[in-house]
Amino acid sequence: MTWMQVYAPIADHLLLSALVALVPILYFFWALAIKRMKGHTAGITTLLISIILAVAVYGMPAEKAIMSAAQGALYGLLPIGWIIITSVFLYKLTVKTGQFEIIRSSVVSITEDRRLQALLIAFSFGAFLEGAAGFGAPVAISAALLVGLGFKPLYAAGICLIANTAPVAFGAIGIPILAVEGPTGIPAMEISKMVGRQLPFLSVFIPFYLIVIMSGFKKAIEVFPAILVSGVSFALTQFVTSNFLGPELPDILSALVSMFALAIFLKFWKPKTTFMFAGEKEAAAAAEESDENLYTRGQIFKAWSPFLVLTGFISVWGIPIFKQALTGHYDGSNPFLLVINEFGKALTFSPEVPFLNNQILNSEGVPIEAFFKLEILGSGGTAILLAAFLTKFIVLISWRKWLTVFWETLNELKFPVVTISSVVGFAYITNASGMSTTLGMTLAMTGALFSFFSPVLGWLGVFITGSDTSANLLFGNLQKITAASVNMDPTLAVATNSSGGVTGKMISPQSIAVACAAVGLTGKESELLRFTIKHSLFLLLLVCMIMFLQHTFFPWMIP
Repeated sequence: MTWMQVYAPIADHLLLSALVALVPILYFFWALAIKRMKGHTAGITTLLISIILAVAVYGMPAEKAIMSAAQGALYGLLPIGWIIITSVFLYKLTVKTGQFEIIRSSVVSITEDRRLQALLIAFSFGAFLEGAAGFGAPVAISAALLVGLGFKPLYAAGICLIANTAPVAFGAIGIPILAVEGPTGIPAMEISKMVGRQLPFLSVFIPFYLIVIMSGFKKAIEVFPAILVSGVSFALTQFVTSNFLGPELPDILSALVSMFALAIFLKFWKPKTTFMFAGEKEAAAAAEESDENLYTRGQIFKAWSPFLVLTGFISVWGIPIFKQALTGHYDGSNPFLLVINEFGKALTFSPEVPFLNNQILNSEGVPIEAFFKLEILGSGGTAILLAAFLTKFIVLISWRKWLTVFWETLNELKFPVVTISSVVGFAYITNASGMSTTLGMTLAMTGALFSFFSPVLGWLGVFITGSDTSANLLFGNLQKITAASVNMDPTLAVATNSSGGVTGKMISPQSIAVACAAVGLTGKESELLRFTIKHSLFLLLLVCMIMFLQHTFFPWMIP
């Protein structure tokens, strides 16, 4: 039995319907930011409210609403939850075996300054992981590393979420931009060029903004040369690669260039004062002598090896042709990939969602497919688990202790995984019922002001779905159609959906849950949301201004 989406169910009035569609989002903000509920409580109740509204107001059949929530919840478990579990597991292995103390010492040997450590790890290394894997791994791993170095958990999580703004649009080997080519018909290369003429402005600004948040304006000026090296090298590489190579490599290459440029620069330049958090200076002074030359290069290489192996696996898992084999979709003749393809085929399941697949029609009467996506071998979490498996032999830990650490990780993350599953279920309900489309169509009514408000659609889409890819698929075509109706370049609008979306990543319920899980702040999601929301809105305003200026005064920037 099919059901057709209705986008204005209340008296055929779009604005009134949009107010109803906003209820779950406003409730979630209220539950976390004001009521300060635990993340899993806020997530589950938000999911229940969205189901009730979908059925009672939007007329969605109950079984379809429930199965849509189940589809989202399962996606929250795999791949997202699986990535978080394996990321934290790998980190805990290095801590339990004493290797992380060596990592900490090696980073301190480059710089003891917390500001510069944040640039190296939260900004550059996090961007590399975003480009290679995405799906929460960058924030989970980078935040855990910062906590291990001595950062306060809330600061570590918040800083990594904000730093993750710069690379999100080109994350996971350019998937957000490659995906939106299909529904819009605009070549991915053209969208890549346009995004590459917007985000570099943010990429230059983000490092400075991060340090201001951490230490204040005066302390940021002290390390301004390092900030320039980090931000400018990243932004220039991002611009060149996105405009001349395509959307696949900007993050990876920009991150590597930025990381190495800053590390080399710090060999020749040091700030006048070393910034540390309150209460750290005395401990650092006592440990300074004992840490100096404490470890050999071989010991340092061994300690970093788990993360080098992780980088290798994640990079390989992101290669398109290898990804095809891992999911059983390879159709070439390479013998090695054919063997992997067989394993991938056996470990990839795509059953249709009962009561849902092709049973929901959009406003044009086109049925919407709905499948459970279970790519076990192809998941980024499996790549991280394999890195953890090899780490067992690198750090020489017993199987008993290895399994004990894995069990401890599962036990610690049970509530965060519930939070992630519930908020992804909420996202799927919002999409399947038509509520997200209602909100998008309402913003599209801004007419001539659409050139300013266009990024808000991307921001809203990423907040709801937790993914720039999903936000592009959700609103990309709406951006194109609306742009044409208000005499605006469609490529600019579609690209801005992606650029605006990156500013919503830091407040997405999924991202908040992932970051809290990584740094041991389970149940403190409300504090992290209160930390990031003002920064999200400020950066969104900057993207809105860039969009407006490019449309109104600098149309020559549009490819």
